[in-house]
Amino acid sequence: MVDIVRKRFGLLGRNINYSFSKGYFTDKFNNENFTGCTYENFDIPEISSFPEVIKNTSDLKGLNVTIPYKETVIPFLDKLSKNAAQIGAVNTIKITKKGKLKGYNTDYYGFKKSLQPLLQPHHKKALILGTGGASKGVAFALDELDIPYTFVSREAKENAIDYDRINATTFDNYQIIINSTPVGTSPNVDAFPLIPYEFFTDKHIAYDLIYNPAETQFLKKAKQQGAQIKNGLDMLIFQAEKAWKIWNK
Repeated sequence: MVDIVRKRFGLLGRNINYSFSKGYFTDKFNNENFTGCTYENFDIPEISSFPEVIKNTSDLKGLNVTIPYKETVIPFLDKLSKNAAQIGAVNTIKITKKGKLKGYNTDYYGFKKSLQPLLQPHHKKALILGTGGASKGVAFALDELDIPYTFVSREAKENAIDYDRINATTFDNYQIIINSTPVGTSPNVDAFPLIPYEFFTDKHIAYDLIYNPAETQFLKKAKQQGAQIKNGLDMLIFQAEKAWKIWNK
């Protein structure tokens, strides 16, 4: 009788019943015959509970990390990849054979790979709505694509403008508008970032990192003005496959 090697993977986050990752990896394991591999949600109320997850979960080989722990998980890790250290956010953790935790960021890779096919010569600058962990991966990808960007925050900061500053001129100067906030995620599907949607044109890309619902109010309103729209599903698939390679290398 052949012994099946048990490998456990999972998602670390808060209020993550809706999560894409568990369904995606469970289907992957079944369809690609990864016998012995399982994927589960580790839904914790505070990041301080994270060491207990590691301590009490045997055979754990890797984790994805989602809102709101992409930044606060970092002090609990033994090592960061070069990119994760530069970005300042982690969405993938590899657990080594010696039990060490190494953090990676595959969000930026997923975002970059999904945005690239949409880019035209006139897409010169990007506006990133939000300044949380997800926005950092977006910014890193834009740096690699040589696309200048500006952050938008609820309050003006040293490196961000506030929403009240966005007007017709802003839309003339920024042709890519990216929602990196959770505003509009199911079940709050009627919510949307407070920007002047009437200034979108067919020269704009509206990109929403949200994938549930598939078409958020942000995307619907931009599409009504002729903008090209893209949700976060492809980004998630690309980053998940990148995470899988990291866990298995």
